[in-house]
Amino acid sequence: MIALETSRLVLRRWREEDVAPMAAVHADPEVMRWIRDGGVRDERQTRDGIRAWESEWESQGFGLFAVEIRSTGELAGFTGLSVPRFLPEVLPAVEVGWRLGRSHWGRGLATEAAAAAVRFGFEERGLERIVSIAQVGNHASERVMAKLGMRPVRETVNPTCGRRVRVFELSSDRYAATAR
Repeated sequence: MIALETSRLVLRRWREEDVAPMAAVHADPEVMRWIRDGGVRDERQTRDGIRAWESEWESQGFGLFAVEIRSTGELAGFTGLSVPRFLPEVLPAVEVGWRLGRSHWGRGLATEAAAAAVRFGFEERGLERIVSIAQVGNHASERVMAKLGMRPVRETVNPTCGRRVRVFELSSDRYAATAR
């Protein structure tokens, strides 16, 4: 089973006991503000999402990790890699994404977790490029993307909700040049 560790985090596959804390993250309107249409999700939707994320691990060899705080074992949210099927114009592509509960914001955890996922994608899965997609106005996510070394490459509309998004990109060559 794949697990990654950083100084403060463990990135691991999903467990049954992760459903309730992840559902609490999904129930927070402020967390969900920049996700699709901004709607919250309930426990059933969260459970279905986790099943889909785990299925992607099986079919793609990568997926979304549960992010656990090393010192406490608390589930903070997720980070990882997925295929952004909701935005066909960028395909083929693999996206790095993250979603943390509000109590974990502002401490650099999203950047730390996403950097580990990017490293995994390039170094362990041999990806050629990784994208990240944020709704226009989501400055916090755009700051994380910049810290990861990503650059904006286009602005478009998410066809699932009609909101404007920016697509950022990092190539394996650029990653290798900056990872040294």
